[in-house]
Formats: sequence, C-alpha cells, structure tokens
Amino acid sequence: MDLSHEDSLRLHVLLASQPLAIRIDEVRMRVQGLTERGESSVQLNPNTAPERYLRRVRELISGQVLGSPGGYPVYLSRWTRLGQMRAESLAQLLLLGEPEAVVAAVGSPGLTDELARRAWWAMEDAGNARRMLANPRVRDGRMGPVLAEYLFQYLPFETDPEAMMESVRLILQPGLLDDERRRDLWMRAARKPAWLVGFLRAGPDDWPEVRPARPVPESLRSLAADADPVAGLLARLYASSGQGYLKTVARILDKPPNQEVLLAVFDCLRATFAPVRPEAPSDLGFEALTQDADDFPHSNPQGRELMDLCPDCRAELQAMRFLSGVGYALIRPLLSDPTTQGTLMRRKLAPLLDAVLSRIACLTH
Repeated sequence: MDLSHEDSLRLHVLLASQPLAIRIDEVRMRVQGLTERGESSVQLNPNTAPERYLRRVRELISGQVLGSPGGYPVYLSRWTRLGQMRAESLAQLLLLGEPEAVVAAVGSPGLTDELARRAWWAMEDAGNARRMLANPRVRDGRMGPVLAEYLFQYLPFETDPEAMMESVRLILQPGLLDDERRRDLWMRAARKPAWLVGFLRAGPDDWPEVRPARPVPESLRSLAADADPVAGLLARLYASSGQGYLKTVARILDKPPNQEVLLAVFDCLRATFAPVRPEAPSDLGFEALTQDADDFPHSNPQGRELMDLCPDCRAELQAMRFLSGVGYALIRPLLSDPTTQGTLMRRKLAPLLDAVLSRIACLTH
C-alpha cells in the first residue's frame, strides 16, 4: 500500500526545501527536517501497520535523495567506513533518516565540523559523540565542546567499561573541558577505576593531582635535554605530574574490578614505557618477562650507556623494562575464564599484581 496522498505531498515539500538533515521519530510517527531556517516537521498518518508505513516513508526519501528506493545501500556503508565517501555523499547520508547511515557518516574521516553538527541533530548518541571526537576536524571545531559536554553529562549513565574509559580519554583532549570541569571529572573518578583509566589513556603529562617530584640526577637531565627517549621518559615520570600518574596506576591495580580494566591499565603501561622496549612489543610470560627485566640494561646498548652515566638508576631501568612488557600473556596462565572478576580475580592474580606494584613503587617516592 502506498503512502497517503497527504503524507506523500508533505514529504515531497519537505525534501524540496533542501533540508540539511532528516530524522524519523518512530514513536510519534513524525519526520523532521533540519533546514537553514530551523526545523520543519511532517506528522504521518499511517493507513497500514506502522512498521510497513515507515518502510514506505524511507523508500520515498531514499528514492528522492539517492535515486534508489531500497533504503541505505550496503555498499555505501562499506565505502563510508573505508573513508571513500566525499563530503557531498556524507551530506546525502544525513538526509535518509536511517540510523545506520548516520553512524556510517560520523565514522568517516571526511566528516567536517558542519556535517558533524547536522549528524548530531539527526542522532544524539554517546557512540556517535565518541566517533566524532576522534576526528581532529570535529574535535577542534565548534562541535568539539558540545560533544564533550554531552559525554561528560552522560558518563554516570554509561555501563560499558570500555565506553567509560574512551569517553574520559576523548573529553580530556585539549580545549574541550574547562579547568572546573576537569577538576570535577577527576573528583568523580576517585571511586570509578574505569574513569581513572581514561585519565591514564590521556597521558602522564598535565596530571590533575600532582605529587612531590623526585630529584632527577644531573646526568639524566643532560641526556633528556639531548632527546634521549629513555632518559626523557624517566625525567617526566620523576616530575610532579608523572608521580601523580604512577600513583593513580597503583591505585587502580590495588583493587582492579575486572579484567577489562586491568588489561586497559596494562595497555597504558606498555604505551607509556614503550621507549624502553623499542623492539617488537613483548608477549612474554611472567618468568620470561622477569628475567628479561633482570638482564636489562646490560642486554641493551642504550641501557648500558644510561647505566654508565647513572649507576644508581639500575633498579628504575629494570622496573621500566618490566612495565613495558606487561600484557595478557601474564594473565592467561592464571585465569582461564575471561569473565572472572572482583575478589576472585584479584586473589588469583595477587602474585602478578604485587610484582607490578613493586615495580611502580620503585619509580615513586
């Protein structure tokens, strides 16, 4: 059955007004359009089952926008996700009233700040906000602070640990939150390990809670000034912000809630200490990683040079080497069930967690 004559006419008028985006409210049976002059709306009057009628509405819209009445084509989804859509094509996707088309558009590298504004009007969603904030053009545009504020307000309602960690990381990007918002986020994260991991992902510099700095040996300071990556890293970790970063890592590892958060912390440690392991990332088990760290720095030319200049830094260098190799290979032999969490998980992982914490303690006061 075709659309009613009245609905068909109104939809054609809406499309002829050159809307910037279209969304379909399935609950209220309404089609809304964003135009240069504001919003316009078409109230639908279905003459058949709502699902069937909405399918006819989408076919009409798709036929007018893409010349294809079949809805959102699969090949367009694939092209968009591969970054092969031009800005004009992305603009068309936002006219279809299809949630999948909006998701595909916001994930495209070609998305502009203006298209992000239209997409956000079409579908406000935390996942879409994260995808767009990962795009530098959107992050640095007018929509960046808007999306960051949405994720900031939505965080208490987020249930997925990965979504929490990534939301915090994204909104902590420079220029998105003012100082008051950042302090508020830090205070609220005190009892939320997944939120704290978001701070870790944002990096150790400019840490919100500083600790007393450790003195940097003069030899390391001169090496750091010469852009030596390991000496530079150690100098950063000895700074107030670096000490705060390490203390936060220790706070999470003292009582990690689940394996997802624990592995995310390990990922952050590997990324932070990567200069100490310039070769391929480690997949060593606990005994092999311990031996690898004990052999360092004598097993590494750069490490030997650092030892010659700073003989008292051996324990710190070995701790850094160990932390640069932590990963799932350390957990796998101790936990066969990936869903194990809480007290049982921590009890099974106690020797491993103690070993990691002792290396972190070596680098702090």
